[in-house]
Amino acid sequence: MLDTLFRGLFDTDMTSVISITDFLLCMGASLVIGLILAIGHMYRSRYTKSFVVTLALLPAVVCVVIMMVNGNVGAGVAVAGAFSLVRFRSVPGTAKEITMLFLAMGAGLIAGMGYLGFAFVFTLVMCLFSVIYNHLDFGSKKNNAMYKTLNITIPEDLDYTGVFEEILGEYASSCELIRVKTTNMGSMFRLTYNLTLKDITKEKEMIDRLRCRNGNLEITVSRQETTAVEL
Repeated sequence: MLDTLFRGLFDTDMTSVISITDFLLCMGASLVIGLILAIGHMYRSRYTKSFVVTLALLPAVVCVVIMMVNGNVGAGVAVAGAFSLVRFRSVPGTAKEITMLFLAMGAGLIAGMGYLGFAFVFTLVMCLFSVIYNHLDFGSKKNNAMYKTLNITIPEDLDYTGVFEEILGEYASSCELIRVKTTNMGSMFRLTYNLTLKDITKEKEMIDRLRCRNGNLEITVSRQETTAVEL
């Protein structure tokens, strides 16, 4: 009776049926693998609860799908087409988050094929190197503080063309005006520059000189953000 319960309606004598013991073993191993990946991702990284839970469950989902395909080429093609239609309806992810999703899917695929030992080795090695790279700050730029976004508010009667370039050229190795916006019911303009400062200790000195030229209106300096579409 139990064997009949876990047989597919369309199975034939030529179809190999996965035993409930093997199914639970592979799914349990995938859940442990997902937990390892989630813990590895949380080390010295910014994360959300929803992403960590997704990362912990994704290997088991992929594992079950691969086990159900079970060598059926037609079903495999159908599953691949279904996965290609998936869209993550959330905020854009970082390159690291996308990589962790691929790692989770890869580990689940290996477990679903029955190679549990390889799945654990793959997961542990990738998590180990992820932790090492995060601990060493591998690939981080030490001069990120040099890149700034400058916002200057000016009165509408001030011609902003080239008015601040002389001052900015003394304190920044590169300067680019990226946006001009009207504000305060059109009575003022807000200019936005991307700067690469030569010396971050002279930031206040630069602001003081800009205040003298814009009539002591609002000036803000912030860290230059990388656009979300860049990896």
